[in-house]
Amino acid sequence: MSEEKEIKTEAAEPVAETAEPKTTRKHDGARTPRDKKADSKAGLPADVEEEAPAPREKTSLNLAKLKDLKISELNDIAKDLGMLSFTGMKKQDLIFTILEEQTKRDGFIFSEGVLEILPDGYGFLRSQNYNYLPSPDDIYISPSQIKKFGLRTGDVISGQIRPPKESERFYALLRVEAVNFENPEEAKNKILFDNLTPIYPKERLELETKNANNYSMRIMNLMTPIGKGQRGLIVAPPRTGKTILLKNIANSITENHPEVKMIVLLIDERPEEVTDMERSVKAEVLSSTFDEPPERHVQVSDIVLEKAKRMVECGHDVVILLDSITRLARAHNTVVPHSGKILSGGVDSNALHRPKRFFGAARKVEEGGSLTIIATALIETGSRMDDVIFEEFKGTGNMEIILDRRLSDRRVYPAMDINRSGTRKEELLLTQFEQSRVWILRKLMSDKTPVEAMEYLLDKMRGTRSNKHFLESMNG
Repeated sequence: MSEEKEIKTEAAEPVAETAEPKTTRKHDGARTPRDKKADSKAGLPADVEEEAPAPREKTSLNLAKLKDLKISELNDIAKDLGMLSFTGMKKQDLIFTILEEQTKRDGFIFSEGVLEILPDGYGFLRSQNYNYLPSPDDIYISPSQIKKFGLRTGDVISGQIRPPKESERFYALLRVEAVNFENPEEAKNKILFDNLTPIYPKERLELETKNANNYSMRIMNLMTPIGKGQRGLIVAPPRTGKTILLKNIANSITENHPEVKMIVLLIDERPEEVTDMERSVKAEVLSSTFDEPPERHVQVSDIVLEKAKRMVECGHDVVILLDSITRLARAHNTVVPHSGKILSGGVDSNALHRPKRFFGAARKVEEGGSLTIIATALIETGSRMDDVIFEEFKGTGNMEIILDRRLSDRRVYPAMDINRSGTRKEELLLTQFEQSRVWILRKLMSDKTPVEAMEYLLDKMRGTRSNKHFLESMNG
């Protein structure tokens, strides 16, 4: 491809260069409007969906599953296919070669990904392995397929694909098998997310587990209950245990509510924290670490939000745990075009609109489905900008957990200031018995310091098997 086309490619996808690992595969690259004309001549699925074979008698290979396999397992598959000279190949090249060999044998290749539609009208299926950012393994979807099925950014598309031909650079989708795990024809009739009716959360997400010693979740379940559709803020100074709290929330929800779609979104965090989170929780963990440019932070958060909205439109309950909304707002402040109006701390007046739109998307909808967002906000970092960002988000949520450094310094966990933490409309989430006992507890702790209040509550909880047993053991 000429240098002119390569320049246009970078303009169409500004972060593609940072997202694509170096590879020797000759099919890597990105499509430009000029490429699309070549694509139609090369026979991309824009006009030839019938190119996909109809029967499914032979064994199919799933691209998404191949990406999750180890090199040794891929080598075994290559041996079974009778391939030669695959030793020493990079993983991406080996996957591509396996798929190519399978295609030669007239097998089927199925894959899935999250759709991102580009301004030129065509789109790509992004992979979770690359945090939904542009990669060499993306799957091209033609404008005609997007129009035919009414597809939008964030849709999870499953379908039959084929490897690129000689003149092409990406895998191509031949047939759409499912949209958001449903029949593609049914997906056309969904009500748009913005047209759904938001209401107060009425169904509680149970955080209490069989582990009676998990006091963090037992206390949260009573004092700051989380409902399906909650918009919660965890206000945290440094080193107060916010990441541990998020892990506990994720594990409790996945254990008690397997029907909930859980996404953990880590923005501007350390790489080792990302690995630890991936190994600690049974959820989809997406990240953009601190060594990535702000544009990547913004792109990852945008496609995660769009995916969550599409799932809510299908009636699913989705939970996003965001760490942290402060860093996301900082990224938007860097990326947004400057308006000339600068707030205190160097925050552009237009920078917080999109982070607020992300946080404000959390809601329970009357038509069925919910989007719960629990985000952390950083304070006492020594940065005036962080304080301004927190002030802008204060009061926008309907649940707040305030963490206190004095508790964590004394190794008292959860380091929660109970008197300042709470949930709006908690009477919709608690039973009448729980509500009456929680009010008694709050009256008893209202004149205590945060350290005294938490130590008092932990002392009363120790030795009880569950919250129910604890409340029943209270006098009065």
